[in-house]
Amino acid sequence: MSASYSVPQKRKLVTALPGPKSIELQERRVNSVSRGAGTLVNIYMDHGAGAILVDVDGNQIIDMGCGIGVTTIGHANAEVAEAAAAQAAKLTHTLFTVTPYENYVAVAEKLAEITPGDFPKKSILVNTGAEAVENAVKIARKFTGRRAIVALDHAFHGRTNLTMTMTYRPWPERAGMGPFPGEIYSVPTSYPYRDGLTGEEAAEKTIDYITTHIGATEIAAFFVEPIQGDGGIVIPAPGYFKRISEFCTENGIVFVSDEIQAGIARTGVWYAIEHHGVVPDLVTTAKGIAGGFPLAAVTGRADIMDAVQPGGIGGTFGGNPVSTAAALKVLEIIERDDLLGEARRVEKALWARIGDWAEKFSVVGEVRGKGAMFGVELVHPGTTTPYPEALTAILKHATSHGVIVLDAGSWDSVLRIMPSVVISEELIDDAASVIEETLRALSGV
Repeated sequence: MSASYSVPQKRKLVTALPGPKSIELQERRVNSVSRGAGTLVNIYMDHGAGAILVDVDGNQIIDMGCGIGVTTIGHANAEVAEAAAAQAAKLTHTLFTVTPYENYVAVAEKLAEITPGDFPKKSILVNTGAEAVENAVKIARKFTGRRAIVALDHAFHGRTNLTMTMTYRPWPERAGMGPFPGEIYSVPTSYPYRDGLTGEEAAEKTIDYITTHIGATEIAAFFVEPIQGDGGIVIPAPGYFKRISEFCTENGIVFVSDEIQAGIARTGVWYAIEHHGVVPDLVTTAKGIAGGFPLAAVTGRADIMDAVQPGGIGGTFGGNPVSTAAALKVLEIIERDDLLGEARRVEKALWARIGDWAEKFSVVGEVRGKGAMFGVELVHPGTTTPYPEALTAILKHATSHGVIVLDAGSWDSVLRIMPSVVISEELIDDAASVIEETLRALSGV
């Protein structure tokens, strides 16, 4: 994508990483910030533009993580910053449930337009992805009169008490945090690299588990991530979600697509569930919707969304005027600049550059992805045994050489690559070259 940025779009290191100013800030952080707010790498950022972050020491770093999928349209987009600043100068807060304002309504109208499904829809706006998931649970329970909630193995839905219960792995998200809410169930999913099943076969396994362990008539909602981000960029086999959606319809279960990480143009469509040809009852949105400002939403069938009594859902800062102004500009830019097409361009570039890694490097079991959302599954050579030490080595080398990539996977063995959709092919190539240095060493080539 051709664009002009305030920061040159290239990697440039002027100090070792972390640099001296980052080291000084880290010393301050240790004394003032809870260690529970862990950090992937202690490099402190000052500003950014496009796909480049600049740290406090002046190093230009390629961002292949986007704050876990938030800055999809690039860092510090000038139009979004201008829209937010203009709104902040007019009005910063009233609380929509006390005295409303147009931005909230306009975002809800736009979400009704871009989410899957040709039926009347309504939305509620909140602050975070976890809050959106919690509200989707409340709405589904109120609508169905049922209590049980189903999520998939390897899922990640948040860190609140309810949503970490819906999250698959115990460490670090929920170790020592109990007791947890009841009536939350994790069920088998489709993981093609590891189960070898077709989508239909995997769906029948899921349904059998529900039938024999939970009971379909007890379930209020079935939550899925069309692409599991923290779970390791797991993309269920074709046909899996179609059968699960049919099962939900047959049994009066609300089918919820959690698009916190994969939604809003990241995979080349507005919402990743579209790749599967399935229309959910409810959709949760967050991360990329507002260019870095806190905003999330639950959108869905109007009859389901209206099941809750007035005052039953909401919150002080949900859908605040500044975040909604930013979101409206983000959504405008995505459409105007065809960022869905740009995500598909990034996918093509990633496949061309890293798609052969499983053939070239013995520690790579599989490369998979959609749009600007890729995973590289790392295994001990000649096996499918997860290789978390390989991921640790890649992350250490990449970050010390000016490339930010992410960890993922239930066994901490999937390299997660989630750049902005405006990243250039040149930056993709440079980042991949840095990662390959570790892959070659680990593979002995």
